[in-house]
Amino acid sequence: MSQTTVTEEPPRPRPSVRPTTLRRPRLPGWSRGALLLGSAAIGTATGLVAGLESRVQWGLIAALVFVVGGFALTSAVEGRRQAVDRLAASLVWTSFLVAVLPLASLLWETIARGIPGVSWYFLTHSMNGVLSWQDGGGIYHALLGTVQQVLLASVIAIPLGLLTAVYLVEYGSGRLARAITFFVDVMTGIPSIVAGLFILSMWIMMMGFGYSGFAGALALSILMMPIVVRSTEEMLKLVPNELREASLALGVPKWRTILKVVLPTAIGGITTGIMLALARIAGETAPIILLVFGNNMINGNPFEGAQSSLPLFVYEQWAFGTESAYDRAWAAALVLIAFVMILNLAARAVARWKAPKSGR
Repeated sequence: MSQTTVTEEPPRPRPSVRPTTLRRPRLPGWSRGALLLGSAAIGTATGLVAGLESRVQWGLIAALVFVVGGFALTSAVEGRRQAVDRLAASLVWTSFLVAVLPLASLLWETIARGIPGVSWYFLTHSMNGVLSWQDGGGIYHALLGTVQQVLLASVIAIPLGLLTAVYLVEYGSGRLARAITFFVDVMTGIPSIVAGLFILSMWIMMMGFGYSGFAGALALSILMMPIVVRSTEEMLKLVPNELREASLALGVPKWRTILKVVLPTAIGGITTGIMLALARIAGETAPIILLVFGNNMINGNPFEGAQSSLPLFVYEQWAFGTESAYDRAWAAALVLIAFVMILNLAARAVARWKAPKSGR
C-alpha cells in the first residue's frame, strides 16, 4: 500500500489594511475668516455692479453667500452631517444679526444725532418763549412730566397687577378666575389710543375733570396693568409647590407664605415684567396727546393743568419741521432711551438684591 504525502501550502500573506483614524478631516481654523472676507467681497461687488444703494442689501447678499458657501465647503471636506450642523448654526447667527441690525442702527443714529444737543442747559430749561425755528430751549418740563406720569401709573398699576396675579395663582378658581384671565388677555392687546379715549370720555367729558398729567397716568396704568398681571402670574407659577407645602407644614399662614416665600422667590421675574411694562408706557404718545394736552412751561402739579412728556415733546418738535426742532427731537429721544435704560438697570439691581441667597 502506497502512502500519499500531504504537502502544506505556505501561508498566504494578508492584504495590508490601511490603519483607520477616529479623527475626521476638518476645515482649518482660518477657513471661516477667509469665507467671511470672501462673502463680504462678493456682497460688495454684487451691490456695486447691480447699483444697490443700501448697504443693508449688500450685507444680506454677503450673509447668503456665507451661509451657502459654508455649507458647500463643509459638506465637501467634513461630510454632509457636519455640514447640516454648521448650516443650522449659521442660520441661527445670521437670523440673530439680522434681528439686531435694525436696533443697533436705530441706537447708533439716535446717539450720533442726539449727543450734540444734550447739555446741562437742555436738561434744566423748558421751551417757554422759544419758537420752533429758534435755537435753545430744553426738555425739563417734558422730563418732569414723564417722571410724574410714569410714577403715578406705576403706583396705580403695580399693586393692582400684583394682587390680581396672586389671586389667580394662589386663590383663583372657577368662573371668576376664568373671567379675569380672559379680560386680562383682552387688555394686553388693547391699542393705546383706545385707553386714551376711554379716560377722555369718562374722566374729562363725563366727570368734568380737566387735562392733566394724572389723566394721562390713568390711561398709562390701563396699558401697564395687564403686562404686570401676566408676567407676575407666570413667575408665580414657576415657584415650586414644595416651598409652599414646607411653609404651610410649619404652621405658617397662607398669606404669610405668599409674602415671605412665594414673592421673594419670584422677585427677579416679577421685576423684569414690571420693567417691560414701564418701558412700554414710557414711550406712549397717543394717550398723552389726548389727555395731557402738552405745555411748553413747567408744571410740577400733575393733578391740575396741562403737562408735557418726552414722547409728546419728540412728536411736537418733529412736526415743526425746522432744523432746530429736529435737533431737539433727536436729543429728547436719546434722553428717553437713557431714562428707560436707567430704570432697567435699577430694577435689575433691586431684583438681584432681593433675590433669595443660594447656598448656606
